[in-house]
Amino acid sequence: MNLNSIITIHKIRVAIYSLFLTNLFGLKLRGAKSYREKKKLRIDYSKTLFNRLNISVKVKNREKLPLKGQYILLSNHRGIIDPLVIEIALKDTDIYGLWISKKELYNSPFFGLFVRNGGAILLDRESSNMGAFFADIKSNVKQGHSIFIFPEGTRNKSDKSLLEFKDGFRIIAIKNRLPMLPVYIRTRSDEVLSNFLKDRTIKQTITIEIGDILSYKERGNLKDIYKKQFNIK
Repeated sequence: MNLNSIITIHKIRVAIYSLFLTNLFGLKLRGAKSYREKKKLRIDYSKTLFNRLNISVKVKNREKLPLKGQYILLSNHRGIIDPLVIEIALKDTDIYGLWISKKELYNSPFFGLFVRNGGAILLDRESSNMGAFFADIKSNVKQGHSIFIFPEGTRNKSDKSLLEFKDGFRIIAIKNRLPMLPVYIRTRSDEVLSNFLKDRTIKQTITIEIGDILSYKERGNLKDIYKKQFNIK
Protein backbone atom coordinates (compact mmCIF):
# COMPACT_ATOMS: atom_id res chain seq x y z
CA MET A 1 0.00 0.00 0.00
CA ASN A 2 1.48 3.38 -1.00
CA LEU A 3 1.61 6.56 1.11
CA ASN A 4 -1.29 8.24 -0.69
CA SER A 5 -3.54 5.25 0.02
CA ILE A 6 -2.60 5.32 3.71
CA ILE A 7 -3.34 9.06 3.92
CA THR A 8 -6.70 8.55 2.18
CA ILE A 9 -7.70 5.78 4.61
CA HIS A 10 -6.63 7.98 7.53
CA LYS A 11 -8.77 10.87 6.22
CA ILE A 12 -11.79 8.59 5.91
CA ARG A 13 -11.36 7.33 9.45
CA VAL A 14 -11.05 10.88 10.80
CA ALA A 15 -14.13 11.95 8.83
CA ILE A 16 -16.20 9.03 10.15
CA TYR A 17 -15.09 9.65 13.75
CA SER A 18 -15.75 13.39 13.46
CA LEU A 19 -19.20 12.77 11.97
CA PHE A 20 -20.07 10.35 14.80
CA LEU A 21 -18.77 12.67 17.53
CA THR A 22 -20.41 15.79 16.11
CA ASN A 23 -23.82 14.17 15.82
CA LEU A 24 -23.50 12.46 19.23
CA PHE A 25 -22.94 15.82 20.88
CA GLY A 26 -25.62 17.35 18.68
CA LEU A 27 -28.09 14.94 20.26
CA LYS A 28 -26.77 15.66 23.75
CA LEU A 29 -27.12 19.40 23.12
CA ARG A 30 -30.72 18.93 22.03
CA GLY A 31 -31.49 17.65 25.52
CA ALA A 32 -29.58 20.39 27.35
CA LYS A 33 -31.76 22.28 29.86
CA SER A 34 -29.67 25.41 30.39
CA TYR A 35 -27.05 27.53 28.68
CA ARG A 36 -24.48 26.37 31.25
CA GLU A 37 -25.13 22.77 30.25
CA LYS A 38 -24.76 23.72 26.59
CA LYS A 39 -21.51 25.52 27.29
CA LYS A 40 -20.15 22.47 29.13
CA LEU A 41 -21.14 20.15 26.27
CA ARG A 42 -19.55 22.44 23.69
CA ILE A 43 -16.31 22.46 25.69
CA ASP A 44 -16.41 18.67 26.18
CA TYR A 45 -16.91 18.21 22.44
CA SER A 46 -14.00 20.53 21.64
CA LYS A 47 -11.68 18.81 24.10
CA THR A 48 -12.65 15.32 22.92
CA LEU A 49 -12.05 16.11 19.25
CA PHE A 50 -8.79 17.98 19.90
CA ASN A 51 -7.60 15.06 22.01
CA ARG A 52 -8.13 12.81 19.02
CA LEU A 53 -6.36 15.30 16.74
CA ASN A 54 -3.41 15.75 19.15
CA ILE A 55 -4.11 19.49 19.32
CA SER A 56 -3.66 21.69 22.38
CA VAL A 57 -4.69 25.32 22.76
CA LYS A 58 -2.47 28.06 24.20
CA VAL A 59 -4.15 31.28 25.32
CA LYS A 60 -1.92 34.36 25.10
CA ASN A 61 -2.81 37.48 27.14
CA ARG A 62 -5.18 35.38 29.24
CA GLU A 63 -5.27 38.18 31.84
CA LYS A 64 -7.24 40.30 29.35
CA LEU A 65 -10.01 37.72 29.13
CA PRO A 66 -13.08 38.77 31.16
CA LEU A 67 -14.60 36.07 33.34
CA LYS A 68 -18.17 37.21 32.81
CA GLY A 69 -20.28 39.76 30.98
CA GLN A 70 -21.78 40.13 27.52
CA TYR A 71 -19.78 40.84 24.40
CA ILE A 72 -19.70 40.51 20.68
CA LEU A 73 -16.65 38.33 20.23
CA LEU A 74 -14.71 38.95 17.02
CA SER A 75 -12.27 36.43 15.60
CA ASN A 76 -10.36 35.82 12.41
CA HIS A 77 -11.27 32.63 10.59
CA ARG A 78 -8.96 30.21 8.77
CA GLY A 79 -10.28 26.73 9.49
CA ILE A 80 -13.38 24.76 10.44
CA ILE A 81 -11.98 24.06 13.92
CA ASP A 82 -11.74 27.76 14.87
CA PRO A 83 -14.97 27.74 16.94
CA LEU A 84 -13.54 24.88 19.01
CA VAL A 85 -10.38 26.89 19.70
CA ILE A 86 -12.53 29.74 21.01
CA GLU A 87 -14.69 27.43 23.13
CA ILE A 88 -11.58 26.07 24.86
CA ALA A 89 -10.12 29.55 25.34
CA LEU A 90 -13.33 30.61 27.14
CA LYS A 91 -13.77 27.41 29.16
CA ASP A 92 -12.96 29.00 32.54
CA THR A 93 -15.28 31.97 32.04
CA ASP A 94 -19.02 32.35 32.40
CA ILE A 95 -19.30 33.83 28.92
CA TYR A 96 -21.79 31.95 26.77
CA GLY A 97 -22.26 33.04 23.20
CA LEU A 98 -24.53 32.28 20.27
CA TRP A 99 -22.58 31.64 17.08
CA ILE A 100 -23.69 33.44 13.94
CA SER A 101 -24.14 30.54 11.53
CA LYS A 102 -24.70 30.70 7.80
CA LYS A 103 -27.52 28.68 6.30
CA GLU A 104 -25.16 26.16 4.69
CA LEU A 105 -23.90 25.00 8.10
CA TYR A 106 -27.36 25.10 9.64
CA ASN A 107 -28.63 22.61 7.06
CA SER A 108 -25.43 20.55 6.75
CA PRO A 109 -25.78 16.75 7.26
CA PHE A 110 -22.37 16.88 8.98
CA PHE A 111 -22.71 19.94 11.25
CA GLY A 112 -26.44 20.68 11.14
CA LEU A 113 -27.59 18.76 14.22
CA PHE A 114 -24.78 20.23 16.34
CA VAL A 115 -25.20 23.79 15.05
CA ARG A 116 -28.98 23.86 15.43
CA ASN A 117 -28.85 22.55 19.01
CA GLY A 118 -25.54 23.99 20.17
CA GLY A 119 -26.51 27.65 20.27
CA ALA A 120 -26.53 29.42 16.93
CA ILE A 121 -28.35 32.21 15.12
CA LEU A 122 -29.12 31.53 11.48
CA LEU A 123 -27.85 34.01 8.92
CA ASP A 124 -29.54 33.65 5.55
CA ARG A 125 -27.60 35.89 3.19
CA GLU A 126 -30.15 35.35 0.45
CA SER A 127 -32.99 36.75 2.53
CA SER A 128 -34.26 40.20 1.58
CA ASN A 129 -35.54 40.76 5.12
CA MET A 130 -32.92 40.70 7.89
CA GLY A 131 -35.40 41.78 10.55
CA ALA A 132 -35.85 38.27 11.96
CA PHE A 133 -32.05 37.83 12.18
CA PHE A 134 -31.54 41.00 14.22
CA ALA A 135 -34.63 40.24 16.35
CA ASP A 136 -33.21 36.80 17.18
CA ILE A 137 -29.94 38.41 18.26
CA LYS A 138 -31.71 41.00 20.43
CA SER A 139 -33.81 38.29 22.10
CA ASN A 140 -30.70 36.28 23.05
CA VAL A 141 -28.81 39.33 24.25
CA LYS A 142 -31.76 40.17 26.53
CA GLN A 143 -31.36 36.69 28.03
CA GLY A 144 -27.79 37.60 29.01
CA HIS A 145 -25.91 35.88 26.20
CA SER A 146 -23.01 37.07 24.05
CA ILE A 147 -22.67 36.89 20.28
CA PHE A 148 -19.72 35.16 18.57
CA ILE A 149 -18.95 36.17 15.01
CA PHE A 150 -16.28 35.97 12.32
CA PRO A 151 -16.31 39.53 10.92
CA GLU A 152 -14.63 38.43 7.69
CA GLY A 153 -17.88 36.62 6.93
CA THR A 154 -16.25 33.45 5.64
CA ARG A 155 -13.09 31.39 5.96
CA ASN A 156 -9.98 33.15 4.75
CA LYS A 157 -8.41 30.85 2.18
CA SER A 158 -6.19 33.56 0.69
CA ASP A 159 -2.60 34.60 1.35
CA LYS A 160 -3.83 37.80 3.04
CA SER A 161 -3.59 38.05 6.81
CA LEU A 162 -7.24 39.16 6.97
CA LEU A 163 -10.13 39.60 4.59
CA GLU A 164 -12.22 42.76 4.67
CA PHE A 165 -14.58 42.97 7.63
CA LYS A 166 -18.31 42.97 6.92
CA ASP A 167 -20.47 45.76 8.37
CA GLY A 168 -22.96 43.49 10.13
CA PHE A 169 -21.01 42.99 13.34
CA ARG A 170 -20.79 46.73 14.00
CA ILE A 171 -24.56 47.03 13.55
CA ILE A 172 -25.06 44.18 16.03
CA ALA A 173 -22.74 45.86 18.55
CA ILE A 174 -24.45 49.24 18.30
CA LYS A 175 -28.04 47.94 18.27
CA ASN A 176 -27.41 45.84 21.38
CA ARG A 177 -24.81 48.07 23.07
CA LEU A 178 -22.40 45.17 23.24
CA PRO A 179 -18.71 45.85 23.91
CA MET A 180 -16.45 44.09 21.42
CA LEU A 181 -14.04 41.37 22.56
CA PRO A 182 -11.41 40.80 19.85
CA VAL A 183 -9.48 37.54 19.74
CA TYR A 184 -6.92 36.42 17.18
CA ILE A 185 -6.12 32.83 16.28
CA ARG A 186 -2.49 33.33 15.38
CA THR A 187 -1.80 29.73 14.35
CA ARG A 188 -3.24 28.76 10.97
CA SER A 189 -5.78 26.19 12.05
CA ASP A 190 -6.34 25.02 8.48
CA GLU A 191 -2.67 24.03 8.25
CA VAL A 192 -2.80 22.34 11.66
CA LEU A 193 -5.68 20.15 10.52
CA SER A 194 -3.94 19.43 7.21
CA ASN A 195 -0.76 18.41 9.06
CA PHE A 196 -2.70 15.96 11.22
CA LEU A 197 -4.35 14.38 8.20
CA LYS A 198 -0.87 13.69 6.83
CA ASP A 199 0.60 12.45 10.10
CA ARG A 200 -1.67 11.59 13.03
CA THR A 201 1.25 11.09 15.44
CA ILE A 202 2.37 14.73 15.53
CA LYS A 203 1.35 16.97 18.41
CA GLN A 204 0.45 20.55 17.57
CA THR A 205 -0.47 23.70 19.47
CA ILE A 206 -2.83 26.44 18.34
CA THR A 207 -2.23 29.86 19.88
CA ILE A 208 -5.12 32.26 20.38
CA GLU A 209 -4.53 35.81 21.62
CA ILE A 210 -6.94 37.93 23.63
CA GLY A 211 -7.20 41.61 22.74
CA ASP A 212 -8.38 44.73 24.54
CA ILE A 213 -12.13 45.21 24.86
CA LEU A 214 -13.54 47.89 22.57
CA SER A 215 -16.62 50.03 23.15
CA TYR A 216 -19.56 49.55 20.81
CA LYS A 217 -19.14 53.29 20.15
CA GLU A 218 -15.61 52.74 18.83
CA ARG A 219 -14.97 54.90 15.79
CA GLY A 220 -12.60 54.30 12.92
CA ASN A 221 -11.84 51.33 10.73
CA LEU A 222 -12.27 48.30 12.99
CA LYS A 223 -10.21 46.06 10.77
CA ASP A 224 -7.28 48.46 11.17
CA ILE A 225 -7.85 48.65 14.93
CA TYR A 226 -7.95 44.86 15.10
CA LYS A 227 -4.72 44.54 13.10
CA LYS A 228 -2.97 47.09 15.30
CA GLN A 229 -4.02 45.31 18.51
CA PHE A 230 -2.50 42.04 17.35
CA ASN A 231 0.39 43.51 15.35
CA ILE A 232 -0.88 41.90 12.14
CA LYS A 233 1.00 42.90 9.01
